[in-house]
Amino acid sequence: MNNEYLNIYNNLIRLTRNKILYLNLKNNDTFSDRLIILLFHFGFFLKLYKSELSKNESQKLFDFMIRQVELSIREIGYGDVSVNKKMKDYVNLFYSILNKIEIWENLNISQKIVLIGDFMNIKEDNDFFVRYFDKYIKFLLNNPLKIFTKDIIEFKF
Repeated sequence: MNNEYLNIYNNLIRLTRNKILYLNLKNNDTFSDRLIILLFHFGFFLKLYKSELSKNESQKLFDFMIRQVELSIREIGYGDVSVNKKMKDYVNLFYSILNKIEIWENLNISQKIVLIGDFMNIKEDNDFFVRYFDKYIKFLLNNPLKIFTKDIIEFKF
């Protein structure tokens, strides 16, 4: 299953690396911006596939993803104390994102823009991320979890 977790992680990273996502930010993209977008992708992924994953599998996938993020932070050059603090902040951020997106389908466009704007520095009156994540949700709903566990896939949504 560990190889499947790596494939899921790599596929979510591939989604996050989409350059179009960074055109709608107020500032140049940073590691933090990319991580927030990854956490949104992962949050929607968990939300929509939670029925296909056992609690144990979900926890193992979460642990794997967090470990990969930690390794990325270490590669940037942060020390142990800084890594621990940043990881605590990022895990709390992820739980906050999960909490907010739980009611995503009940929100209107302006509420979704505010929700995303609470986490990212998006340009004013920008519904790009709302449209993007709505398409991403439809993609997830129309495809089984198994496609993410394969090698890196081509995303078309």
